[in-house]
Amino acid sequence: MATTGTLHLRSVSARLAVFLALLNALDSVNCDEQVPLILWTSAGVSRPSPSPPAAGHIVGQQQLSSYLETALSDGPRNVVLFLQDKMSIEDFTMYGGAFGNKQDTAFPNLEGALMSSSSPLVLPAVSWPASNTVIGQLQDQLETSPLYMDPETLSQLRLNASSPALLVFRLPYGIGADLMSAKEILSGNDEVIGQVLSTMKTQAVPYTAIYTALQPSREAASLSMEAGLGGGRSLLQAKGGYRERERERERQRRIKEKAGIYAPVEFKEDEETCILLWAKGLSVSILRSGRWEDHDLTLSTFGEGVSPKLHGSSCDKTRSKLVLNYENVLGHRSFKLIFAMSQRLYKVSARRWFTLDTVELEYDGTKAKFNGSRKVYAPAEYSYRCESVTNFRWPQLVPRTFNDPANQWRVSFEDFQIQGFNVSGSDFSYASDCAGFFSPGIWMGLMTSLLMVLVLTYGLHMIMQLRTMDRFDDPKGPAISVPQTE
Repeated sequence: MATTGTLHLRSVSARLAVFLALLNALDSVNCDEQVPLILWTSAGVSRPSPSPPAAGHIVGQQQLSSYLETALSDGPRNVVLFLQDKMSIEDFTMYGGAFGNKQDTAFPNLEGALMSSSSPLVLPAVSWPASNTVIGQLQDQLETSPLYMDPETLSQLRLNASSPALLVFRLPYGIGADLMSAKEILSGNDEVIGQVLSTMKTQAVPYTAIYTALQPSREAASLSMEAGLGGGRSLLQAKGGYRERERERERQRRIKEKAGIYAPVEFKEDEETCILLWAKGLSVSILRSGRWEDHDLTLSTFGEGVSPKLHGSSCDKTRSKLVLNYENVLGHRSFKLIFAMSQRLYKVSARRWFTLDTVELEYDGTKAKFNGSRKVYAPAEYSYRCESVTNFRWPQLVPRTFNDPANQWRVSFEDFQIQGFNVSGSDFSYASDCAGFFSPGIWMGLMTSLLMVLVLTYGLHMIMQLRTMDRFDDPKGPAISVPQTE
């Protein structure tokens, strides 16, 4: 490696070492609560480098927004975001060759990109709730929707230096029984980074790259903390001992899990909420050249700091329509997801019911309609909830006609809940679940019980058909003779 790259990596390693020392010294700092963030620009792009935070300082949401705003105002507005599921600073100290063993590093492409950049920015400790809002902050500052991609489809996209773009690449993370599996996954992620940067280089478009994670990797952090504590002694039951720290970490984890439940999409008419929509997962797929291309809309619709565009939505006492507007979805610059609902009085049940009449995809002037009124319905005072709403697996949504463009699309809503009428405040009303009373488990139990009853009935019937003998052999009388000729 070049001398400048070695000095830069040594300075980063020194900064990380100081950071880890402060973690051991300060009781209030918990390494499980932060993730690192690395930002750099493409080769040949120079910009003023913002001053990094002091060692041990935790970057919050407001300060992170300031860093991103400074980087995007002075640097390229084509952003490549590598978003890993989990990552902690220990991943770099354990697998980055931080102790002189550079040939064994798991991040050769990342180090090469940092060396070629004129002003890289390394934030060792970013509050992981703040890192969850990176997509929302970038979306607001760039005024464009994120485009989730993979390295294979990136070559088909043509970028323009004058038009901002937000390209998101999701990277996995996991640790199995063998600790080396984490290094293999990180090495694979580094290869993806190298492949993406190579493709961006061929397009000759300047870009800003960011590498961070959604949450810390607890396994790596816990292992590093245990190794750091191994040199000293502490009473396990004493305050500040290992068990106390583990209990506190578990308590903080549960609090964060509860806080991670995001709010539903809310449409207001005259300052009053009239439509609510929530889903754990929302995705669409299109059939092209014999294969399905997927696009996840979850992070563009829900989450902290995400404000989906709802222009075109409307609601009244009998009809309501929720319109979710997106950009750059599966190659379509304009993409809309429309939920049309209605309610009316059914005389048989003597009450009002609402139905999800259609789910419509509108893209570049083309409309694909799915009919949902046959399966998706609930009393007008309730909300509708279902674990899975799709058009391809136990479909609740079906294309309107045989030739409808909807036959080339797949839509999937995981843990779906919607309410279009009689909304009180910002909370759903009582949910009418799509699961019927006779679930598959109940049917299996009933069939098994019926089979056992039939076997028992047959057995009792056979026992009742038994008849006693009408003649018996008396030992005191003459023996019964049975002629052999008969």
